[in-house]
Amino acid sequence: MSTSLPATEIAAFFDMDKTLLSASSAVLLVRYMVRRGELARQDVMRFVSALLRYKMGRLDMIETTRAIVFELAGQSEAERIDHTRQWFQEHLIEYVTEEGRRWVAAHRRLGHRVAMITASPSYTADQLAEHLGMASEDVMATRFEVEQGLFTGRMMEPMIYGQGKLDAAQTYARQHGVDLRQSYFYTDSIDDLPLLAIVGYPVAVNPDRSLRKLAKERGWSIVRFY
Repeated sequence: MSTSLPATEIAAFFDMDKTLLSASSAVLLVRYMVRRGELARQDVMRFVSALLRYKMGRLDMIETTRAIVFELAGQSEAERIDHTRQWFQEHLIEYVTEEGRRWVAAHRRLGHRVAMITASPSYTADQLAEHLGMASEDVMATRFEVEQGLFTGRMMEPMIYGQGKLDAAQTYARQHGVDLRQSYFYTDSIDDLPLLAIVGYPVAVNPDRSLRKLAKERGWSIVRFY
């Protein structure tokens, strides 16, 4: 039986990193763990190398994430949740953008559904969503497979990245009766082009160089959250 609802609602989708947050949560997490002595030097160097490859457009984000998740095999999900909650309260909360809060509130006043859609792990996204008053059903993020409370080392496919982000938004739209042609998507990255090209109101937030160029060419809104 189909779970699709008539497409009558408008949604505002928000990316997380460098959109609702003023920085990359991955970078901030590494800094936090280094300060607490929780990362070995070789792990830090691997992260820096991956970050440089990403900035040069040479990083396979999906394969890299699979490799990271693989290394979590056997670890406790509950401990990950507790660690993320502590990190959020001690550090990450400072990077939640005030302008992002205002735009979220503005869409709520208009009666729109407000959702977060991010390639980052659900553990981080869930903390930010709770802080912003978003329901768990309105959070689309990359999730890790868990069995008996432990990570299996596998990522739930597809990752919420690129085409996977569009797929997740389309599934969400069917489930909640959202008309994507009348909806909004706020993001900083050209990596989100598949979803940007589908929504009726794409918004570039502090965009990277490629997204800024494309937004100007297509007449998309460009705003600053920080």
